[in-house]
Amino acid sequence: MPTLATDLDRLGAEFWEWRDATSFRTSDDIPRVERPDGWLPRFDPAAVEEFRLALDGFTERWKAIDTAGLEALPVAVQVDHRLLGAAMARVHWELAVLRNCERDAVFLTSQVLGPWFDLLLPPLPFDARRQSDLVRVLEAIPGAVGQAIANLERAGVATLARVAAADLVDIGARLGRSVDAVVPLTDAATAAALRAARPAASEALERYRAWLATSADGLGADVIVGREAFTWYLRHVALVTHEPEELVRAAMQDYRRSVVAEAATRTRYRDVPEVPLAASAEAESAAEATAEAEVRALYESADLLSQPASLRRYRFAPTPAYLEPIAFLGVNDDLTSIRRVADDATSYVPDPAPDLPYFDAANARDPRLGIIHEGAHSQQLALSWTQPNPLRRHFIDSVANEGIAHYNEELMLTAGLFADAPHSQAIVHNFMRLRALRVVVDVNLATGAFSLPEAVDFFVRMVPMDVETATEETSYYVATPGLAMSYLVGKHEVMRLVADAAVAAALDEAEFSLRDVHDFVWRNGNVPMSLQRWELLEDRSDVDLIDAAGPWWVSAPVGGGVTAP
Repeated sequence: MPTLATDLDRLGAEFWEWRDATSFRTSDDIPRVERPDGWLPRFDPAAVEEFRLALDGFTERWKAIDTAGLEALPVAVQVDHRLLGAAMARVHWELAVLRNCERDAVFLTSQVLGPWFDLLLPPLPFDARRQSDLVRVLEAIPGAVGQAIANLERAGVATLARVAAADLVDIGARLGRSVDAVVPLTDAATAAALRAARPAASEALERYRAWLATSADGLGADVIVGREAFTWYLRHVALVTHEPEELVRAAMQDYRRSVVAEAATRTRYRDVPEVPLAASAEAESAAEATAEAEVRALYESADLLSQPASLRRYRFAPTPAYLEPIAFLGVNDDLTSIRRVADDATSYVPDPAPDLPYFDAANARDPRLGIIHEGAHSQQLALSWTQPNPLRRHFIDSVANEGIAHYNEELMLTAGLFADAPHSQAIVHNFMRLRALRVVVDVNLATGAFSLPEAVDFFVRMVPMDVETATEETSYYVATPGLAMSYLVGKHEVMRLVADAAVAAALDEAEFSLRDVHDFVWRNGNVPMSLQRWELLEDRSDVDLIDAAGPWWVSAPVGGGVTAP
């Protein structure tokens, strides 16, 4: 007779198979998944309604397990059940609250053109499956553009339409350059099909850009989720217990600490010349391979994190010609997938230049600055994908994953990784400053404490940042509440867990192993820290606070928020 744990495993396997086939395409690298053969995003109203009905079915099965004696099972099984519930709550959040497939032109650009970008990310060669999918995606662009325009005509937001139009300047020619660079790398039949599909795809994208530019002023105002819905997201998706205002206060304290630390570091080393940019993307990639071995060695020698011989590598590589024209469509890396966990991860870097974007400029001077964040993602994902529990191998929310990577930045700084690089020390402090300010803007936009102009002004004054970049960032935050805050909020959650584990060991007069705690956290890196502390420390205080908010489906917000102030 099947047990509750068996029922949970079966439900989880079916849910995640469905989720991989139906979730929207994302520009972020952590939630990327390997799609079924021939996959295309579906974002028409009929598809969204189909997804909602399917979610209802999964939720009823999940609730039935919850009421059938689950509390008598081991904590680990209860954690798995709550984790799956958070995954279902996220689907509701996306479909019923954010509703980006109706409102957000940037999001819709991602659905239209993003699949082409995603297929180009894994290293060469293009196998038969990938070649077939490239043709399918390119041929689907005109129809996807028509659906995107139809969605935006019903519910589009003006600000995001303007941002999308700016992203798509000269997009027809840019796609053409990408296709032209792919064609020589495919077989004859695929090359002919790509050449045949390219003109219609480019024309459709130019039509989309023109429609956005001419129609934006007639679209709707920005929509915020509001404090009540945002708090629901914290409790039931991210499984964070703090109030939104607490997150802002904590972020401002971190902001002040990072400003002082950066100023002190720059003052101390003011006479040390800055490290020059790498000579080329190839030279930067070679330096990164050496630096990655250095970082792994420090983890081991400082007894911080196990580095099994089977753990794949994280590598830089020059940006391919077929990727460069459309690099705006997502994080330019291939962190692989559950099915490709043995493959090395690859991060594509541009040619070094004085005007490089913020993070690219940092990496071009010291590749370790990328390794301590994206390299941490690479390792955390690989470790979680190979753990024996399938329910913990999947992305739920960015607070856990981004929190670990941001925590790792300061961990490596404290461990002495940058003892030979004072300017890199200052940059790590600057990373902290930026991410603290993102919490303030993200949370205050979501709750309505900031209007969009107020958020732009805050960034311009406090980072500081130019108005154009600040407008672009804050527009994204309106559409994706919770993402920008995830780095620092998650870092604080990891720090609290690790600190409490150290204190508990001291009180029990037991030996404390930072390595053991980190190994547990990285391996379970998709699991919110409130659940990790229940399992690791036998402390369910966070879980009790979340339970006090009631079942997620009872208080689940619908309707998608209110007009921004």
